[in-house]
Amino acid sequence: MTRFKSHMDQALEEARAAATRSEVPVGAVLVGPDGIVLASAGNRTRELIDPTGHAEILAIRAACQALGSERLPGCDLYVTLEPCPMCASAISQARIARVYYGATDPKSGGVAQGPRVFDHPQSHHRPEVYDGISAEACEDLLKTFFQEKRS
Repeated sequence: MTRFKSHMDQALEEARAAATRSEVPVGAVLVGPDGIVLASAGNRTRELIDPTGHAEILAIRAACQALGSERLPGCDLYVTLEPCPMCASAISQARIARVYYGATDPKSGGVAQGPRVFDHPQSHHRPEVYDGISAEACEDLLKTFFQEKRS
């Protein structure tokens, strides 16, 4: 049995880098079944002028390219914020095995909040979901970012 190793620190690094680009600080890391990081990304919606440029989507795209497959079975996704409905649907379509996220998103979340995408019968795949991973650090990063935007 392999020992659990969180990759949330790397996701937080991606989120911090996103903040320096004036993007909402969300970061994601996709890890293969062997524990090797396949891809990591931070939000780039503004930079790419693309509403789908969420960290999760970018990491999924890069991991699929790296593996040469549109499916990521056995892979783990670490993300600093609860995935939105769009990202949750992409996670399901990619057949990602496990999702670990930090901060909950009562306003725009799609996993434990709002539409709860994985609970719908139309969801093609339901990953294992683990929340609250490094939640305080993830929440602090988001709060600080938005406080600075408002001041």
